[in-house]
Amino acid sequence: MSYIFLPVILVIGLVILFSGIFIVRQQSAAIVERFGKFQRISNSGLHLKIPIFDNIAGRINLKVQQLDVLIETKTKDNVFVKLKISVQFQVVRSNVYDAFYKLESPSDQITSYVFDVVRAEVPKMRLDDVFERKDDIAIAVNRELNQAMQDYGYDIIKTLVTDIDPDVEVKAAMNRINAAERDKVAAEYVAEADRIKIVAKARAEAESKRLQGQGIADQRREIARGLEESVDVLNNVGINSQEASALIVVTQHYDTLQAIGEETNSNLILLPNSPQAGSDMLNNMVASFSASNQIGEAMKKQNEQQERDKKRESTTRKNKRNNKSDLEE
Repeated sequence: MSYIFLPVILVIGLVILFSGIFIVRQQSAAIVERFGKFQRISNSGLHLKIPIFDNIAGRINLKVQQLDVLIETKTKDNVFVKLKISVQFQVVRSNVYDAFYKLESPSDQITSYVFDVVRAEVPKMRLDDVFERKDDIAIAVNRELNQAMQDYGYDIIKTLVTDIDPDVEVKAAMNRINAAERDKVAAEYVAEADRIKIVAKARAEAESKRLQGQGIADQRREIARGLEESVDVLNNVGINSQEASALIVVTQHYDTLQAIGEETNSNLILLPNSPQAGSDMLNNMVASFSASNQIGEAMKKQNEQQERDKKRESTTRKNKRNNKSDLEE
């Protein structure tokens, strides 16, 4: 009979022996209890425990963990917005006991604090401020969590606001506002470009007119110089100035007729076109200049007479005032 129970006893002994051996993985810790009472904390590696008496109550993850919390809250301008808060936390190696025994569910605890802080901070901000000051929200959450979770053996590594999602209608309105703002800026740039074109065109036209006027002035100056030289040449051969002027007018008249005749497609007709017309035009111009000079001289004399009359009247009034003052004295 002893030979029959020997294998059974051997198997039971081996089972008990192997049940006293356990392995703890890297970046984790095991809580060993004896009869339900805390015995020790076992770190990574191979460990022994007393079979039946000792048991592993639980294992603690020592890696950096991340918890994503989705919160819906209202801003100061009454816009509902969803925020995604990512909390990175880690169990402090020296506080594994507190992390295991003091806190039942760290994720629920962290989530509650995140809700509390976010719903206290966001309603103080407008929607645009929420986007601009998301780092302030993350700092406030991180500060509150660190103060609360240190007592439970947890260290808050980083808190991030990873997403801000307003209501669909609000996002559509914001997109329309941005599109309108961009259209406004584009219109301003187009208007400025048109203004620059108009100014440049006006400056170019002004410069063109100035150069054109300068060219006409130079042309007329050269024509006058040429006429003067022509008159001098004719005077040297015994032709007086009036005859020379008439000869030049007749010559220019025939030059003009020749230029018109060379243009086959021209519809220009010069009236009158007789040589006598040039002489009449010259006589009329001389008469006009004479009449203009006479009128100018007459107006000048009239103005001088008016000035003298005014001075005489002013002197008379002054003398009357002086005589009146003498009589009163």
